[in-house]
Amino acid sequence: MSREILLLVDALAREKNVTRDVVFGALESALASAMKKLYKEEVDIRVAIDRDSGDHEAFRRWQVVPDEAGLQLPDQQILLSEARDVEPEIELEEFIEEALEPIEFGRIGAQAAKQVILQRIRDAEREQLLNDFLERGESIVSGSIKRMDKGDAIIEIGKVEARLPRSEMIPKENLRIGDRVRAYLARIDRQARGQQVILSRSAPDFIRQLFENEVPEIEQGLLELKGAARDPGVRAKIAVVAHDRRIDPIGTCVGMRGSRVQAVRNELGGEQVDIVLWSEDPAQFVIGALAPANVQSIVVDEDRHAMDVVVDEDNLAIAIGRSGQNVRLASELTGWQINIMTPDESQAKQQQEQTALRDTFMSKLDVDEEVADILISEGFTGLEEIAYVPIQELLEIEAFDEDTINELRNRARNALLTEAIAQEERVETAQDLLTLEGVTPELAASLATGQVFTRDDLADLSVDELTELTGIDAEEAKQLIVRARAHWFEQA
Repeated sequence: MSREILLLVDALAREKNVTRDVVFGALESALASAMKKLYKEEVDIRVAIDRDSGDHEAFRRWQVVPDEAGLQLPDQQILLSEARDVEPEIELEEFIEEALEPIEFGRIGAQAAKQVILQRIRDAEREQLLNDFLERGESIVSGSIKRMDKGDAIIEIGKVEARLPRSEMIPKENLRIGDRVRAYLARIDRQARGQQVILSRSAPDFIRQLFENEVPEIEQGLLELKGAARDPGVRAKIAVVAHDRRIDPIGTCVGMRGSRVQAVRNELGGEQVDIVLWSEDPAQFVIGALAPANVQSIVVDEDRHAMDVVVDEDNLAIAIGRSGQNVRLASELTGWQINIMTPDESQAKQQQEQTALRDTFMSKLDVDEEVADILISEGFTGLEEIAYVPIQELLEIEAFDEDTINELRNRARNALLTEAIAQEERVETAQDLLTLEGVTPELAASLATGQVFTRDDLADLSVDELTELTGIDAEEAKQLIVRARAHWFEQA
């Protein structure tokens, strides 16, 4: 019988083009599965086949678990203290084994064993093909559409089948069986029962790789693509920077008579491509990303990671773009929230902020409007600056003497202390909110200021109300409200 097993292993290994170890492993699994059927309980069986002689041994085994954890699977586990009575040197997660009488290979269900073996071999073949494919290290692949599956395209790339989901195709793209397609290797889904290679033609990385293929200077390290943003099939923006001052980064990407950028556009169905010069200065980067609009001025808010960009009426529509496309792509490319406004809107906002700041200084510092305006004109934007900037900066204000400055500093510090105490009290009243994932003490204090103290209070808010109250973005507000409402459905 042992010789027959060896002959079977050799034959299957040659037929399926896999190693002998793979076949031995499949056979051991089939024998173990067959032996488990001899027991009523859920036992753990290990079968070992000698690779040279074909002889096999069988063992029932129990995994060693901590005494304090107890036995979760009594038929497959043994406590550490009991295991050490048998083998004093054994450690946690090792196994206690008991030899079993091997069953004859011919007694097991031959069909069942064959199915197990063939399935394991198919899995091994599939894994080998996938590994061979990945070893090529290609980011962009090409193949022919073999069939369509619920809108997705199944693409044959050599011996590997890949899936291009409908959601990853370029909109309005009409792909048909037999078409030759290039796509970006988006990810590998090893848990998928079908195609494990997932492709994309709409990902920003696709356009990045296309440019890297078309522009040799990128591979040479003379140019670098810093980012990409896309509205697939319509428009894209890429950011480039030169590491060699002799190179024009935009002209190099465009190519002679536009040949390089045109090759990329052709692959993307005519997608318009804006090539932007990357800059270390975020404001300069945003100005470039909003091209072809001309920017009048820009105000950077580091705390909110946002910029107010002022353009005149003639450039407003260009800056925003059709359906907000230009500003949206510029925001995605730069990573900054961009607020486009006209000079009148900018002036109105500044006046509103100045009025709010004046009111804060007048109420918190107990000063008149004239003193508040002097502080604003000197560039102070909050109580923290008045309280804690080096006193020398305050002494440079000609309108104030030293006594006035010391009094202002003391009042600012007292106001901040009072506010901190009040915030702690607000947080104390919002303890129920602090148990909710994503709610920080600062956020709880903001909510409490708006009379939101409990999960139910939060759950009753709309997304707009929550963003206005706390300043968080709409997506974060939506997720927070969903979590706050979760207990309603649990109770139901």
